[in-house]
Amino acid sequence: MMARGKRTETRPAVPQRPKQPRQRGLRLGFSWSQVGVDAAVLVVLLGLGVLGFHDTFAGGWRYLVAGFGGIVLGLGLALASAHLRWNVWKTSGAAILVYLVFGFALAAPVEAAAGFLPSLDSLIVLVTGPVTAWKDILTVAAPVGINGGMLVAPYLSGLLTALVAGVLAWRVRLPYWTIIPVLVMTAVGILFGTKDAPMALVRGMVLVMASVAWLAWRHHRMRVQGTQADASAETTTVSNPATARRMLWRRLGMGAAVLAVAGLLTSAASPLLLQGQDRKVLRDVVDPPIELFDYPSPLMKFRQYVKDQHEEVLFTVDGLPEGQRVRLAALDAYDGMVYTVNPQSGGNFSPVGDASKLTGTSDTEIPNRSTGTLDISIETYNGVWLPGGGKLSGAELQGPRADQLSQSLYYNDGNETALSTIPLQQGDSYTADVVFPVQVPPEDLEGQDFGEIVMPELTGVPQIVPEKAAELTGNQDQPFAIASGLASTLHESGAFSNGREGEVTSLSGHYAGRVTQLLDAEQWIGDDEQYAVAMSLMARSLDIPTRVVMGFYPENYPEGGGPIQIKGKDVHAWVEVNFENVGWIALDPTPDKDNVPTPPQQEPQSTPKPQVLQPPPPPQEQADLPPDTAPEPQDAEQEERSWWDQWGQLVMIVAYSLIPLIILLIPLIVIAVLKGRRRKRRRAADTPAEQVSGGWSEVLSLATDLGSEPQRSGTRREHAGQLAGTFPAAAAGTTLLARRADQAVFGPGEPSEAQVADYWARVDENLTGMRASVGGWARFRARFSPRSLVLEARSRRRRRRQEKRLQRQATRERQAERRRGDRTAERQTRASRRGDGSRSVRTVDQQARKEQE
Repeated sequence: MMARGKRTETRPAVPQRPKQPRQRGLRLGFSWSQVGVDAAVLVVLLGLGVLGFHDTFAGGWRYLVAGFGGIVLGLGLALASAHLRWNVWKTSGAAILVYLVFGFALAAPVEAAAGFLPSLDSLIVLVTGPVTAWKDILTVAAPVGINGGMLVAPYLSGLLTALVAGVLAWRVRLPYWTIIPVLVMTAVGILFGTKDAPMALVRGMVLVMASVAWLAWRHHRMRVQGTQADASAETTTVSNPATARRMLWRRLGMGAAVLAVAGLLTSAASPLLLQGQDRKVLRDVVDPPIELFDYPSPLMKFRQYVKDQHEEVLFTVDGLPEGQRVRLAALDAYDGMVYTVNPQSGGNFSPVGDASKLTGTSDTEIPNRSTGTLDISIETYNGVWLPGGGKLSGAELQGPRADQLSQSLYYNDGNETALSTIPLQQGDSYTADVVFPVQVPPEDLEGQDFGEIVMPELTGVPQIVPEKAAELTGNQDQPFAIASGLASTLHESGAFSNGREGEVTSLSGHYAGRVTQLLDAEQWIGDDEQYAVAMSLMARSLDIPTRVVMGFYPENYPEGGGPIQIKGKDVHAWVEVNFENVGWIALDPTPDKDNVPTPPQQEPQSTPKPQVLQPPPPPQEQADLPPDTAPEPQDAEQEERSWWDQWGQLVMIVAYSLIPLIILLIPLIVIAVLKGRRRKRRRAADTPAEQVSGGWSEVLSLATDLGSEPQRSGTRREHAGQLAGTFPAAAAGTTLLARRADQAVFGPGEPSEAQVADYWARVDENLTGMRASVGGWARFRARFSPRSLVLEARSRRRRRRQEKRLQRQATRERQAERRRGDRTAERQTRASRRGDGSRSVRTVDQQARKEQE
């Protein structure tokens, strides 16, 4: 019995596969370092677009947190989508969820509870913000503030563009599509920003150079990964390391050159394209937020303040320096009835988003301008025009209606005028940070020209105005002398009366008839209303930029400052003239109040007769005016505007925002032009055979650009065989073209013109078939690929080198032949001198033949 034991078997050894490096974490095909580089570059590029909102939010840090927070969240979503292979619906759902969860703290901190917790108001802001925030941010005067969903614009744009850019970077194996959302974010920052672009040139150069460098690096990374993948599949062989290093350094050199050229072009093109032009943004072309036709001119209530509210306290102002004035509105349009704010400038009255800080109004850098704070408390004043002391750099509304007034406040920075769609009433109060108007001594204005600004066209101006203006100015030719001469003449020669009880009769209003009555009278009689309007109309007839300003200032300022009660009797109107490099200067054409008109002489009283009621005169038919004397429309804007007037600004905005893209496209345009010239040169070769050969070269060039370069040493038919396998859709046509090219080049005779045309037609059909064998991106790359151009340039350089080498070899052979001939002649000469005869000659000939052998 045999003892049982363990049976051992010897198994053949199985060859072990080499262990592959373990992929850690990511399923993208990229390493963590590559993803980190992509994310860092995208944060920088997209962040440059977020900086376009800088002046819109007055440089506050909240918009940076919202914009960069959206970018980081978008990139995180894109990374999760690429790693987990989410489809479009999952990615979109995750984006909506992230937008809502993090939006309470980033986009609605004012409405959120404790600044970051959900609340009903914050939820409403996040839901409606994607629709309303874009219009609100354009119609609200900058800075727009952080309430009301304003932060939704940078937050949402950063989130969406970062999500799309990350998905394209990590899920699409094409390096160039990623730049599209970057350019979109840049355009959003430009279009929804203000005229004052922060660091525009620096941002543009960084955008162009960083984009080019990053795209070149991604393209190189894709090529390296594709080469490694092909090498592992044993389909091709890896290039020689030395050759690969040379190619890498060549690419780096070309990339550095492209970056340098792009940077220089950007820095040079920006000043040239924008020289002498104001930067245009979308807020310049949006529809006017208010209709100024709904708000009557404050000058219409001038006599009401004088007569009905003469001793009533309208409001109290504290902090008004001596000599300064409280302004209501600057009026620059006249229609024959009333002087008012230009109704077509409603778009310049923008809703105030953050009343505490108004950008574009702190002009302290202008000489002779001072700042101050005015505390204004409303008493019996009731109107929509907000009393102020000049340019508002900020306002803090107080009182029980502060929230309502802040939401109804509009401001026009150019006219230094603010209004509230809700009329002010007793109990309202506010604190205004003011930049007071310019105060320049008259001697400093003598050499200044008038400012070149666009003023609205005046209508209904009476005929006497330009005649009287020419009469009063005389031969004056200095700008300040003309303007001050008008003001001083009215001030010294006129008489003051506002028609109150006990004063000489003075009609109210400033319509065309009242202005005519004032200027055509032997003695000028009126008050601020008539004199200011008359002077402004006369100055405008002389092309002097003027406007009428209505406001208040007391007769006497309290010593040491303190509160001032502004009463109805303190109402005034004056004229402001715009001077170049100075601004608006106030001039007072109204005579002093003690300069009363001379009463008419007493005439003997006549015996009154009983009054008899006279019948009214018969109505007269209105005369028919000829067509050329028909009244012009009051509103110049009612006339039809050209297409460029309506859309020109928007076109220029889009054009300026595309400057970086155009610079990036310059190399592609150059490549396309070179290829077009090459095709034209081949088609118009010297001989028909060369034209046919050029058609075949066109096929090889396209194959090279598509990534299938034939071997240089092969024949046409061998090349056709290689291309047939790569482009099966064009295999038959490629073989036929190769045979016909050989026949045209090596066959007897030259092909006819019709045969050449038919050959090129077949070439075009074959090129279409070759393009149809690859995808759309491959066709796009082939169209702008410089590969065939570079290879042909190298081939031409090799041919030139070979030709030069052959020329040098032929030159050396000719020189050697010449030297041998010289030696033979010298030997014959010596032999003949020695008298050796024919034997010596034969010997010389034999020696020469041996040397030749």
